[in-house]
Amino acid sequence: MPTPKQGPRLASSPAHERLMLANMATSLFQNGRIVTTLPKAKRLRPLAERLVTFAKRGDLHSRRRVMRVIRNKSVVHVLFTQIAEQMEQREGGYTRIVKIAPRKGDAAPAAIIELVTEPVSAKQAVVKEAEAATKVAAPAEETPAAELPPSRLRSRRPPPSRPSESFDTERSITRFEDRNPTRGFGPRRIYAYIRHMPSRQSRTLRRAVSW
Repeated sequence: MPTPKQGPRLASSPAHERLMLANMATSLFQNGRIVTTLPKAKRLRPLAERLVTFAKRGDLHSRRRVMRVIRNKSVVHVLFTQIAEQMEQREGGYTRIVKIAPRKGDAAPAAIIELVTEPVSAKQAVVKEAEAATKVAAPAEETPAAELPPSRLRSRRPPPSRPSESFDTERSITRFEDRNPTRGFGPRRIYAYIRHMPSRQSRTLRRAVSW
């Protein structure tokens, strides 16, 4: 049996767990609130909020996505017509979990999960409308580079100078003779001198020298 990525397994198998969460989501949208254990409420919350997000879209594809989970058509109709309208001004947090006393019998931690049907406060709505109007009406003004402070101006550095591609063979041989006036100009000394050069320059020098 595959191990869940997060949280304990709530049922005997993954299929049983999916069906149990679907039934709990159906009861939640039908009654507005349900009482269950705390682990089940935490696992139900993201599923229920995702279904509410689909209901707020309101298109046919979203309705079909919801009906994969909720098979009761009357509950789907209530979700798309009533609950979606109540959550129109709310951008998230469609459910609320309230801890209650442990369940009698096994002392399991119990909780109430319910839909947040309270309207968004008028102050928050006004602030959101003002921020949206400011973003639309006042586009970002670009400050010209002449008005920027010197600390914000980026100084363009000149590109690094590259070594010259031309290679003077006679100059290299003369330099070697100046450094070694008494040791001669034999092949071994030439090889010891040019082995530290780049490959292209060493090949050019070898061709110019008759061994």
